[in-house]
Amino acid sequence: MAVPPDPGAAVSPGSAEPVGPSEAAGQTVSASTDTRRTTTPAEIAGEASAAAALANPLPEQQARDASGEAIPLDLTAAAFFDVDNTLMMGASIFHFARGLASRKFFETSDLAGFAWQQLKFRALGKESRQGMHDSRDSALSFVAGRSVAEIVELGEEIYDEMMADRIWPGTRALANMHLDAGQRVWLVTATPVELANIIARRLGLTGALGTVAESENGLYTGRLVGEVLHGPAKAHAVRALAAREGLNLRRCTAYSDSVNDVPMLSVVGTAVAVNPDSDLRDVARRRGWEIRDFRTGRKAAKIGVPSVIGAGAVAGAVAAALSYRRRTT
Repeated sequence: MAVPPDPGAAVSPGSAEPVGPSEAAGQTVSASTDTRRTTTPAEIAGEASAAAALANPLPEQQARDASGEAIPLDLTAAAFFDVDNTLMMGASIFHFARGLASRKFFETSDLAGFAWQQLKFRALGKESRQGMHDSRDSALSFVAGRSVAEIVELGEEIYDEMMADRIWPGTRALANMHLDAGQRVWLVTATPVELANIIARRLGLTGALGTVAESENGLYTGRLVGEVLHGPAKAHAVRALAAREGLNLRRCTAYSDSVNDVPMLSVVGTAVAVNPDSDLRDVARRRGWEIRDFRTGRKAAKIGVPSVIGAGAVAGAVAAALSYRRRTT
């Protein structure tokens, strides 16, 4: 598999240009953006993700030392964690979709059939450009017309049912290490930002950068702002957040399992490959990045294929299941 291009190669980490105020504030999230600076779907997705993360901040939890004294905040350093197969076993959006299927949002057979097609496309490298666009355009269409509040409430329930016991203890320990050093810890994931925020809050983290679904008057339209937060879009989101928060990216750390996240890993000063797929392991060795693997050999073999698919593909596969069913009936 070819290594994804590094969107940060032409600009040094920490030198991202400041951006304007959040477009995600209020009840409406739209695709409007400053086209003079933000022109590609990946850039739009990254900007929207950073704006949404800061428009609805999670409660700040300051770490304390053994004596109970508050640990001073390190305001220019942060850590960024991918979720699927890095922090959580498997794909968070797939666990969420399973929970929705159990609640009759769509048929489990539809979910399995379409997800298998996407798995073959990504694993074999045979997905067409049109297929990529179709996945992007239909992602999250299964919640079109549903209220944001309803999906968030269901996300809380589904987290308890299907995700809470799938967190890698080793990766969570790494996140806590950064919190204990007074640093902020952000999730960066293709999963919808509402679900990503639930995961971050439950784990006591700072917040989350995730895929932003367009909503109007508190209802999902079934369209995305930009595209799924995947590959280069994650790097754009990290840089946009760093510009807004005054982070020095040279002092930041990023963690991921997938070669698709090389763009994100490349824009920070310290990159760590966690439970890496074979391609990322090769990149990490060539670039001298640290490697952490919390799997046994048996588990690594089982998890390897989903890692190759990438979070964006799984997000598109699961989210498009209902749209696929409509096109084939």
